[in-house]
Amino acid sequence: MVRIKICGLKDPEDLELIINRFPIDYVGFVKYPKSPRYVEDLKVLVELVKNSKKVAVFVNPSYEEVKKTLDLGIDLIQLHGDEAPEFGSKIGFERIIKAFRVKGEFLDLEIFKPWAKAYALLLDTYKPGIPGGTGETFDWGIAKKVVSSGYKVFLAGGINPEKVVLAIKEVHPYAVDVSSGVELYPGKKDPLKVKLLIEKVKGC
Repeated sequence: MVRIKICGLKDPEDLELIINRFPIDYVGFVKYPKSPRYVEDLKVLVELVKNSKKVAVFVNPSYEEVKKTLDLGIDLIQLHGDEAPEFGSKIGFERIIKAFRVKGEFLDLEIFKPWAKAYALLLDTYKPGIPGGTGETFDWGIAKKVVSSGYKVFLAGGINPEKVVLAIKEVHPYAVDVSSGVELYPGKKDPLKVKLLIEKVKGC
């Protein structure tokens, strides 16, 4: 079955309510200060998560920032900026989800080769000045080509309970990555939308 990542969690009560009620494979915490979903102190949130993989989302971080986060018990680092493959190697590719923002109708598959050893690739929608969380979809035909090329793909960008079945059928990703699609407002998740999303994914 396709895995589920709920990203942009920031409120302890919100997180505990969701992870105690629903089987979620990955939970994501944003460590990008300009994001409305930014989490300053991860320690409390990390300690609440027992059965999901914990992902910290960065945009062009320093190695020290990443190391500090890993020491808290984070499982995976999601890189959403212009990070070089050498940076990923220093962290350890097996702990990296490398995000790529897609625009237009073409994506050169060669750009993924330096990151071929990463835990996974994440494909999101390109929007100027916004490194992620746009709530907008891109051409899923591009994502399908990446999956067909053998890459482990997290599909992001405008996924919600209404679109998730079509996304899975068209792309066959390893996981769907959802943030704004299950929110009441940025950083506040809607348990009913999360429940519906999971039901739709399980039904595929």
